Amino acid sequence: MQLALLALLLVVLGLLAWRAVTRGRGPYRRFKKLTSTRARRRVYARWLLESVLVMGGLTCAVLLAAWAYVPFALRSTQEWAPVAVLRDFLATTPGVIISVVVLVVVAAALVAPVLLLRGTVDVGGDGGLDGIPAVGDIRALLPRVRGELKYGAGLGLQAGLFEELLFRLAMPALLFGILSNGPVAFGLACLVFGMLHLYQGAPGILVSTILGAVFAVLYVVTGSIAAPIVLHALVDLRSLVLIPIAVGGAWKKS
Repeated sequence: MQLALLALLLVVLGLLAWRAVTRGRGPYRRFKKLTSTRARRRVYARWLLESVLVMGGLTCAVLLAAWAYVPFALRSTQEWAPVAVLRDFLATTPGVIISVVVLVVVAAALVAPVLLLRGTVDVGGDGGLDGIPAVGDIRALLPRVRGELKYGAGLGLQAGLFEELLFRLAMPALLFGILSNGPVAFGLACLVFGMLHLYQGAPGILVSTILGAVFAVLYVVTGSIAAPIVLHALVDLRSLVLIPIAVGGAWKKS
């Protein structure tokens, strides 16, 4: 059984590596040079379809193979001393209060900087957002006009759903079936998640890995995969919808 899981893991890692390398070398470079919104929409549509098929397909395949290990990977990690102490604390009254405060701070951190940037960023004549502060090479991804926003929303939503199901649910279960260690399984899955963002450069890889760890902790602490799915989707929608509308004025441009 472990040999079969190991073979599946190697196939999944190979496909993810191919996806990360090929997107960075060719398609994304060409996309950054596009000035026509019609051409950009065609690429957005292709990427959205490819993401649903590839990430959705991988997620289904891995979950089918490793579903039995999902509760064991979660329980093993929840029983790890640092996580167990955190979960016990969050069950207390002070823990609940701190949880609410953290939620408010996270919401403010997502929205406040965007509002502060309004009117301060130089939006190029082509609708680009070259002046916006960004970690990693992601500025070209931001929708420039109203017709591109639906693709940004689609990419953000599918990433929140499929990437969390794959990297926080399926892959840790697969790794647990091979290694029998929950914390290590989740840690390795976070590293793979970070490397998937190779096209964003080293800063993008680092930030994505850290975000992956945050999503993993949220899942393990709450025991609900819905929590990281929602947070991941909100983070991506902030970049791919809120910033283009609030800062770039994308909704006003056709």
